[in-house]
Amino acid sequence: MTMDLEQLHLQFPAIAAKSYFNFGGQGPLSQKSLNAIISSYDKVQVQGPFSIAVNDWAQDVMAATKQAIATEIGAQPRNIVLTENVTIGCNIALWGIEWQEGDEVLVGDCEHPGVIGTLQELVHRFGIKINFCPIFDTLNEGNPTEVIAQHLTPKTRCLVISHLLWNTGQVLPIKDICELCHKQDVQVMVDAAQSVGSLALNLEDIGGDFYAFTGHKWCCGPAGVGGLYVSEAAMPTLRPTFIGWRGVKIWPSPFDVKLKNDGNQYEVATSAYPLQAGLTEAIKLHQSYGTAEERYAKICEMSAYAWERLGSIDAVSCLKNTPPKSGLVSFTVDSPIGHKKLVEILEEKGFCLRTLTYPDCIRACTHYFTSHAEIDQLIIAIKALL
Repeated sequence: MTMDLEQLHLQFPAIAAKSYFNFGGQGPLSQKSLNAIISSYDKVQVQGPFSIAVNDWAQDVMAATKQAIATEIGAQPRNIVLTENVTIGCNIALWGIEWQEGDEVLVGDCEHPGVIGTLQELVHRFGIKINFCPIFDTLNEGNPTEVIAQHLTPKTRCLVISHLLWNTGQVLPIKDICELCHKQDVQVMVDAAQSVGSLALNLEDIGGDFYAFTGHKWCCGPAGVGGLYVSEAAMPTLRPTFIGWRGVKIWPSPFDVKLKNDGNQYEVATSAYPLQAGLTEAIKLHQSYGTAEERYAKICEMSAYAWERLGSIDAVSCLKNTPPKSGLVSFTVDSPIGHKKLVEILEEKGFCLRTLTYPDCIRACTHYFTSHAEIDQLIIAIKALL
């Protein structure tokens, strides 16, 4: 580790005067990321937004962003598709599968509504069937892999599942799940909204077919930049739904184009390249603190401390009965104030958390640079309101 945590904490202007526990929703930008974005926009306008120099620069920015992401998630740049957010990555994967009427998709019961909405439209368009499996019930006991195995059928074409559940903080054994599914010729699309920038990852080892993520949550990058990992084995099976010049390899005539054979084929056209420069800088800043394994261990240390301190309040019950293996700590409060009002009052006092609907709870997120003092002050504030 090369950067002191207190020094790193000071890199984020948004949390200078408040205690931030909303990394699972959107992480704050560091000053270095913000500077990279601003200087990039300045560069584009000074040199000309469609000049040869800026077009060459944009290609370099995209390549650098993919390389930075690849080092963080254990993948090759050619397998990475640059997107705007997680949901777009999920849509690229789900719409690119060549569904046949009667195909089935298996989905965990803790998935985000954006993904469920996409699947419902696939039902309408292609006549597939959605089956749900009770992953929520395995939060404190049970085996998620066994539950999934019990719900796979001969018609299951794809499993849609999160690596780290956004509402409960449970980390699923995604490698075991992928191995199970592949033995039955079932592809796996992973919603990685909460895992990239949080867990220590090696996607080539995990073995998922599609892994959709964003840079604006745990990576603390700008909103508007995310990605999709498409495995080498899955790439020949995934058709592009939207096509643009970034995915074109050869344009031999006005009546014919040839697509690239890597992740670029799923990208479309012009993007906000300065935002990609901001994400590259964000990843670089995190890596200046330590390895992904070191950062993940620190995240778990801080979430365990938050879980323990929250559990010391009589009116508070954490959803997990053991410390979470992630930075997400979800809990309920037995109080007439109610979750929504409690969170609103806490924000007025300088503590940023969020409420969830399913299940009805409050979620606090701890990053590796969250301090014990911030957690202690949150506990004092909650106790004062109950």
